[in-house]
Amino acid sequence: MTGNYAELVCEDRVHTSLYTDPAIFEAEIERIFNTTWVWVAHDSELPNKNDWITTFVGRQPVIVNRDKSGVVRVMLNRCRHRGATICEAKKGNAPGFVCPYHAWTYGTDGSLKGLPMPKGYKDFDKSDYTLVNLRVESYRGLIFATFNEDAPPLEEFLGRARPWIDLFLKQGGGYPVKVMGEHKFTFPGNWKIQLENTTDAYHFPIVHKSFLSSLDGDTSELFSFMDAGGYVEDLGNGHSVMVMIPELIDLDKNLDEPIPERFAELAEELREEHSEDEVRRIVRAVTGSGFNVNLFPNLACSMAFFRVLRPLSVDETEIRHIAIGMDGGPAAANRARLRLHEHFQGPMGFGTPDDAEAWERVQRGSQAGEDAVWIMLNRGEDKTESNAGDVTAETGMRAAYQMWKRMMTA
Repeated sequence: MTGNYAELVCEDRVHTSLYTDPAIFEAEIERIFNTTWVWVAHDSELPNKNDWITTFVGRQPVIVNRDKSGVVRVMLNRCRHRGATICEAKKGNAPGFVCPYHAWTYGTDGSLKGLPMPKGYKDFDKSDYTLVNLRVESYRGLIFATFNEDAPPLEEFLGRARPWIDLFLKQGGGYPVKVMGEHKFTFPGNWKIQLENTTDAYHFPIVHKSFLSSLDGDTSELFSFMDAGGYVEDLGNGHSVMVMIPELIDLDKNLDEPIPERFAELAEELREEHSEDEVRRIVRAVTGSGFNVNLFPNLACSMAFFRVLRPLSVDETEIRHIAIGMDGGPAAANRARLRLHEHFQGPMGFGTPDDAEAWERVQRGSQAGEDAVWIMLNRGEDKTESNAGDVTAETGMRAAYQMWKRMMTA
């Protein structure tokens, strides 16, 4: 059932075909991922001139690089000659790009610099064969790209999500935030299933029982957030925030509170080179934030890591869990961040396998029933004041699907 896109998204439910219809998926790629701002990289991945990484905007391969003048660019990873990908490695540093098929050579700005035996071409102008550059803007080190020259400025698109991004980035503990590696995997399900999950606290004590049982008493109490005053808020443009631990919204506050026992050893190590105020700020940052910011359509700033989704097909999605740490910060603090990341998000962690199992079951279950089967998003629908609901409300999902409808029917 493809039908009228507007009819597939109601205020409190969406049609199951949004998970299963290949034609809808293809339209999403064109109308959403090829039209709006898509997160592609973090500034710390390109620390030097001529640094580059490869990634995707929707399903289109791109090169993200810092050119020789220091400008960040996003270019289609496609030679202008016969269409071969130019870069296959994940990252590198080079003063230019050479296509491995016929050695067409490009500058770091994408301009065609040279090619073998140019006399074989008639009326050939190299300026006609620059690599396709996307529009690029960044906010606080988060780099976004879009094919749409008419898209609103990035800061306008992020809107009320910006203050939450600012709060999330306090995890640098006084240092800039940097990425520290990632865990990448695919699951057999639609990309929107994962989009929903990052703003879904309702599942946490059920799906993540094994994780909760692995925690010490104090940490377990911290994660018992169902009645702790949390909430979910629609931030506009499909973005939302889910606050689970209100006391960890602003990591610069309440620094005089006792350091948790689980971080006592870390604090002692930090005291060898840092003042007590610095130690408290760093330890607090290691804890991570108490909220998830969902940025439509593909990035979540999720408590203590970046979660990035990439749609592969109607029933397959790639997920990247990217660890973040302190650029120039204490090695001990970054080690602690990695251990916490591994505990939940890593390939042998408690959280990722349980989440992935749930996502796969949703996709499998979506094959059952008649056409008029709906996915319910009505939890907390009565809590409409300030677009916020309690922490188990499905407010964030409704926000994302209203943006989906707006873009799909534009």
